[in-house]
Parts: sequence; structure tokens; C-alpha cells
Amino acid sequence: MSRLRIATFNINGIRSRLPALLEWLEREKPDVACLQELKSPDSGFPVDALREAGYGAIWHGQSAWNGVAILAKGIEPVESRRGLPGDPSDTQSRYIEAAIDGVIVACLYLPNGNPQPGPKFDYKLAWFDRLMKHAAALLKSGHPVVLAGDFNVVPTDEDIYNPKSWLKDALLQPESRERYRTLLAQGWTDALREHFGDARIYTFWDYFRRHWETNSGLRIDHLLLSSDLAPRLREAGVDRWVRGEPHASDHAPTWIELDMGKRTRA
Repeated sequence: MSRLRIATFNINGIRSRLPALLEWLEREKPDVACLQELKSPDSGFPVDALREAGYGAIWHGQSAWNGVAILAKGIEPVESRRGLPGDPSDTQSRYIEAAIDGVIVACLYLPNGNPQPGPKFDYKLAWFDRLMKHAAALLKSGHPVVLAGDFNVVPTDEDIYNPKSWLKDALLQPESRERYRTLLAQGWTDALREHFGDARIYTFWDYFRRHWETNSGLRIDHLLLSSDLAPRLREAGVDRWVRGEPHASDHAPTWIELDMGKRTRA
């Protein structure tokens, strides 16, 4: 029986937090790691250090902002898409997709959308609409798929320590939440919610007002499973220790384990 561990981690600056990333990879050994907010151009991506750590990689960088990558332990991910379809004028690096061990892994960094209302929130909703259209096509393809990343959406009030101080934030707006529900209704399973039931679980603690120290968190990093992968879910969790390290990202790595049966790598 073979397990496939897939993680998502908003690294919030891969060059400044490379030591923390390498420590996490060495300690937790995910088979696949989806990274967001690289904040680095393609030329600055630390591919040599990651290969030395045992990971192949594909990446889609952008100077100072955004940026996504997919790492695979012991193999090179086979890139299947770079950039979310639907808007040729969109130059923001927020989506990359690869085939790994027979699974399509999509790594996404959905726009934050603040301040709202305004053009940034409009862009968030338009990007979300494009994601839903592409996600439906992925489901129709018949391939097993994982959508992993920072969705910048708090799905319900149970996914935040206290919604009152965030009521005007783009992460909690009805339009954001409605799109997330519509996405799930296509046939995707929210793996963490499926695994933990009604238990409170957070993946992000901002840097203000001692939110980490008081566990005042939000769940905005999600892993969504296609219908054929959902029954294979065995474990899920958040590597909270990473958030507690010095100079940490405000996100913690979030992961799932899938029972893939007998697997052989080509």
C-alpha cells in the first residue's frame, strides 16, 4: 500500500525563507509540495538547492509579487499548464499545473481582493470564475485531480477564530464564499473539512495583534479532491510548528495523505 502526501504552503518569499523551506522538506518529506507567493522572478528560483534536497520543481515566478511552484520528491513534475486560462491579458503568476504519479496537481494563489469593493475585488471574483470554469474541465477530463493552494477564502464562520473584525475583508465576503461553495458543488471534496469534521483548524495567522500566540487563525489554504480521489483520503493536517519558527511565513504548510494502492513510478 502506497501513500501520497501532497502539501500546500504559502512561503511568503522563497528566497528569504529558503532555510525554513528546506528544514520543513527534510523533516516532513512531502511527496508533492505546492508553493505560493514566491515573490521571486524565474531566474531567482532556488532550483539547485531544492534539487540537492531531493526535489524536482517547476515554477512560475514574478518579481516581488505572486509566484507559484510545484515540487516533487525524487522526480521532475511534468508541467501541463502555466497560467489560468480565460484571460490572455492577465500577467499575474498565480497558477501552475503538473502531472505527478498519475495525479494532476494544480497549484493556485487566488487573489486576495482587498480593499473591497474596488478593482482588486473585481479581479478576485473574475479570477475565481475562470478557476471554476477550468476546474470543471479538469473534472470532465476523467483524471484524478488535486486543487491545492492559498484560496484567500474563509469558507464559513467556523473557519476563523472570530469573524467580527474581518467582516469587511475580501476573504469573508458573500461573493467569495458563494464561489467557493459553487466550486465544491462541481464535485470537489474539501479534504481538511472532510477529515476534521466540525473541528476548528487554521492554516494562517497574521502578524498582527499576537494572532499566532493566541491561536487566532483562519483557514484559507485548501486542498480539493476530485471524486475519484476523495475516497482515498487517509490523513490530513497542518504543520503548525513551521509557523512557530523565527522569521516564519504567516501560513503553515497544510497537507493530505492519499492511499494510492500499489504505485510504480516510470
